Amino acid sequence: MKATQESNEDYLEAILMLESECGTAVHAVQVARKLGVSKASVSKALVRLEALGHLCVVDRDILLTASGRELAESVLRRHHFFMRMLESAGVPSHIASGEACRMEHCISEESFQKLSRYVASGEHPLW
Repeated sequence: MKATQESNEDYLEAILMLESECGTAVHAVQVARKLGVSKASVSKALVRLEALGHLCVVDRDILLTASGRELAESVLRRHHFFMRMLESAGVPSHIASGEACRMEHCISEESFQKLSRYVASGEHPLW
């Protein structure tokens, strides 16, 4: 996966999480804090994501578009899935979170859907 696509997904995921946590409009400084990056990096990412149609910035409020929200929700679903799976296997939460963040980007949506259905079915003939 391209680093830019991964970065885009991380920004969208962070914006979605901040919306949920704060219950108010999200601002660039909050995104910078959450991701541990500079405000300048956030500004560049917002321009890129706005050009892709994933968000719009009105005054200083960052608003996800339908496509941005859909992508962010998909990334967050994958993150939670892999984090739960790793924690269930005994991986400490702080490690599971970091590894889930990497795993969420390297799997296609089709493979993720199949894997999550397989896990949910309880049928694990390989084990």
